[in-house]
Amino acid sequence: MLRVAVVGSGPSGVYTAQGLVQQDPGVLVDVLDRLPCPYGLVRYGVAPDHEKIKSLQGTLRTVLEHERVRFLGGVQVGPGGVPVERLRELYHAVVYCVGAAADRRLGIPGEDLPGSFSATEFVSWYSAHPDAADSFVLGARSAVVIGVGNVAVDVTRILARGAAELSPTDMPQSALTALTASRITDVHMVGRRGPGQARFTTKELRELGALPGADVLVDPAELALDPAYADPSALPAARRRNVEVLRDWAERTPRGAARRVRLRFFLRPVELLADGGRVGAVRFEHTVPDGRGGVVGTGRYEEVPAQLVLRSVGYRGVPLAGLPFDAEHGTVPQSAGRVLRGGAAAPGEYVAGWIKRGPTGVIGTNRPCAKETVASLLADAATLVRAEVPEDSLTALRALGIEPVGWTGWRAIERAEAELGASLGRRVVKLPDWDSLRTAARRAS
Repeated sequence: MLRVAVVGSGPSGVYTAQGLVQQDPGVLVDVLDRLPCPYGLVRYGVAPDHEKIKSLQGTLRTVLEHERVRFLGGVQVGPGGVPVERLRELYHAVVYCVGAAADRRLGIPGEDLPGSFSATEFVSWYSAHPDAADSFVLGARSAVVIGVGNVAVDVTRILARGAAELSPTDMPQSALTALTASRITDVHMVGRRGPGQARFTTKELRELGALPGADVLVDPAELALDPAYADPSALPAARRRNVEVLRDWAERTPRGAARRVRLRFFLRPVELLADGGRVGAVRFEHTVPDGRGGVVGTGRYEEVPAQLVLRSVGYRGVPLAGLPFDAEHGTVPQSAGRVLRGGAAAPGEYVAGWIKRGPTGVIGTNRPCAKETVASLLADAATLVRAEVPEDSLTALRALGIEPVGWTGWRAIERAEAELGASLGRRVVKLPDWDSLRTAARRAS
């Protein structure tokens, strides 16, 4: 049997496992994850009010319950866990599907002031990631979200939703309580370029206009700066629809709702300003199109009050000790999914997902990405299977002091979350910390 470890149980990892067991009846796959819970960003990155996207967990579950796939949660690969070199000795092949865990920074003064976070940190908090920080919205009255992609829209929408809309979700109780008590009345989502270059999808954008307790405000003068605004016909269809939605909103009369979502364009952040030791405002420079798809500064500045600033300007892969890393692109050097060491393919080492291609595409983009890697691995299988590996890696992992959380442990976590939801008069409520997750998993044994 060809024994393969897939590191990461998000979509790219699960699609890789699926491709392997579907195409080769002689392969066994262990899907390893640092967390005791599977599904990666589908569990910890998709907004809790996006139930249709979160339902993808059912598809991923089917793969992880396959008779030749085994989920091993709570397994750290790298420092403090299983060294890459040791993992390679336990399997014929290892596929790294570890995503892009770091956020891109703005690189401006004041970025590290209290009250300034990455959007990913905020998403982790309301998604109950066990590593998440706390106390995001406490004392804030105005929030600025820097970026105009789908993640920026997600965090803007969550900040502008009311308790009645958030209670039916699986959001952890602490985050729900904090957001319910939030005093934020104004959320500014800001892009340095124009509406024709915004990266959000029209579906996500329209959801902002459907918020029952918030007015969406768009300045027609800012839209008009974009050459594509007057004649969007030259834009790709998706971006043309974005411009049309924004044009409609710019012509609306506000309803006088309790909250206001302000979509701003042609503003480049240059500094986060302090007030009482924490962020109090964002200083922006007004920009204009440069005629080549970019922008140039005008020398005119504007300060937007904000006690909470969330940057949403992209992700970046991080090095994994023992693997080569391309620092410029934030990826592992590869060819058709084969890891390259010194320009040559490293036997038995592969990558898929964002750590392979960079943080691009949507969840479904991981399918063809994983398919390419699986094809390379199976093409190499005859050579790989000649290596001697343990019949079961579990004994070797336990010898390293690691007791993985298996599928029964994960199911116990699911039951505990259902019980918690019932006790709070809600549906499922996620367990938000390491202790509660480990305690729930231990109930399985």
